[in-house]
Amino acid sequence: MEKNGNVKEPEVNGNVKESSKPNSNRKPNNRNNNRSNQNRDSKQNNKNNSQNRNKNSGGRGRRRQSTPVDENLKKFVAMNQEGHKQRLNPHFKLDLNSKDKIRITPLGGLGEIGGNITVFETQKEAILVDVGMSFPDEDMHGVDILVPDFSYIREIKDKIKAVIITHAHEDHIGAMPYLYKEMQFPIYGSPLPLAMIGNKFDEHHIKEHRRFFNPIEKRKVYEIGDDFKIEWMHMTHSIIDSSSLAITTEAGTVIHTGDFKIDHTPVDGYTADLHRLAYYGEKGVLCLLSDSTNSYNPQPTPSELSVAPALDRVFSKAEGRVILSTFSSNIHRVQQAIQYGIKYGRKICVIGRSMERNIEIAMQYDYVKLPKNAFVEPEQISHMNDKDVLIVTTGSQGEPSSALFRMSIGEHRHVKIKPTDLVVLSSRAIPGNEGSISGMLNHLQRAGAKISHDKDIHVSGHASIEEQKLMLRLTNPKFFLPVHGEYNHVVRHKETAVMCGIPERNIYIMNDGDSIEVAPKYMRKVKTVKSGKTYIDNQNNHKIDDDIVLDRQKLASDGIVMLIAEVDGQHAKMLSKPKVTTFGLVADKQDKAFAKEMEDVLEHFLLHIKDGLLENGRALENDLRQVVRKHIYRKMKKYPLIVPHVFVQ
Repeated sequence: MEKNGNVKEPEVNGNVKESSKPNSNRKPNNRNNNRSNQNRDSKQNNKNNSQNRNKNSGGRGRRRQSTPVDENLKKFVAMNQEGHKQRLNPHFKLDLNSKDKIRITPLGGLGEIGGNITVFETQKEAILVDVGMSFPDEDMHGVDILVPDFSYIREIKDKIKAVIITHAHEDHIGAMPYLYKEMQFPIYGSPLPLAMIGNKFDEHHIKEHRRFFNPIEKRKVYEIGDDFKIEWMHMTHSIIDSSSLAITTEAGTVIHTGDFKIDHTPVDGYTADLHRLAYYGEKGVLCLLSDSTNSYNPQPTPSELSVAPALDRVFSKAEGRVILSTFSSNIHRVQQAIQYGIKYGRKICVIGRSMERNIEIAMQYDYVKLPKNAFVEPEQISHMNDKDVLIVTTGSQGEPSSALFRMSIGEHRHVKIKPTDLVVLSSRAIPGNEGSISGMLNHLQRAGAKISHDKDIHVSGHASIEEQKLMLRLTNPKFFLPVHGEYNHVVRHKETAVMCGIPERNIYIMNDGDSIEVAPKYMRKVKTVKSGKTYIDNQNNHKIDDDIVLDRQKLASDGIVMLIAEVDGQHAKMLSKPKVTTFGLVADKQDKAFAKEMEDVLEHFLLHIKDGLLENGRALENDLRQVVRKHIYRKMKKYPLIVPHVFVQ
């Protein structure tokens, strides 16, 4: 092809001829044809170049031909997506036509660690889940334990069909004797909690109430009254024989986890019954109440078995006696310590009433098997080689009455701390006990003992965030009520639940006394009932009235002023100097000056006394109390307890 676009004819005798065309002498047409040929050739060249570029560049810019959609596959994608919606949304698993409802009212265990008690109530019947105690604050002087206020239980006692027990920790069963001294109901629980409650009844001289015991078999549904069907599901925790509950009513199934963690390698091999939780989750769960204690821990809670290497290391290096202290209820921890003590040729001495009792019960009922000849009495250890002794005792929280604390201050009958002793604290500090633990450690170290407080020697018994997620996913509840913990713990648990797909509107943060009504279509707060604490003196197991505790707090913080005066009733004058006594308000060297000050206040009071007030002794003392209180507050910014006695002659 020539540059001008004319097509050459084949050569004849070596000559090239232009092709002949009709009307060859019409020049304009030839020019048009030439331009047309050039355009066609240019487009063809561009197309060829583009194809070459595409080949060289691996096909970039090539227009792909779309693959045809398989409508059958697309249909199954939609079917699976709909299946996920049905599976994950518990709303579709509930009987939305049901008009029934259940009320859930915690009377303890929220805004605190301990004191767990919850009322589950239908229109005609009710049950209690756990009746626990808690420990007092430092300003509750002379108070040993706190038990829930039973006022609401008194109101509905005719509706209550049973007390349901999840496990044997004190914060779940410790208040049972105080309730049963006043009211009695059938008690349902697994054997270990019932045995420990039985011991408490014996101590409180109400052993006849053992007749209310109804031991249960796990994975079996029990009909309690007409409205409740309850199944106990095995759960791992820091005490053996713990359970979660499936509480079924006409409104639906409520899962109460109790205290739990997910331990895949428990000491006894009995893992948490995740299969039953998943069964109820598949069937449809109306509401979940779940343990919030470890809501801030992002790491999975270690297994109880993980303590074993640390215990082995401690026993292998100990040169003298080993004194191990842990929670008396943590039978598996004690069991592991005893097994390592035996491994290294030590005899076991158990000291502390609650520790002795719990180990005895665990062995009596075959929860643990330990050789009886490995144990020795406390009076025997003074005659033994130190390397041959393991002392297992109470007092890991620094309680002043505990065995370990008495050892630390040299007041225990059988054990005196030696420089060769190794004290192992296999527990964490309960919030509020840090000061008492630190004080006890100071006493132990002054006595020469070595302290092992390695974090590897203790693991928690409560679920971390990941285990809480697993519980939420297994049960897949429509509504969620986080329980068991202080306010910040349950709020954090709520955030975890929202992450797991529970709508925020389906979660309620309860306080003690809140009565929450739950039905398949809604959850709402309907009222607030009376809740609170009753103060108990453990020395005589008697209740301490609220006003006594308030008076003690005032005495401790502001002191007391006692004022005794004799007054002439006719002339409204003092017959002699008043007697003024103070405690906790002014130093002894200031007593005289303060007494003169009170004399002046009394004279001023009598000078301006109201007519007829001297004839009313109670009103006279009340007015004098107010005057003295205002004066002391102006001078000292204190509100002491003021006790005036005025004798009118």
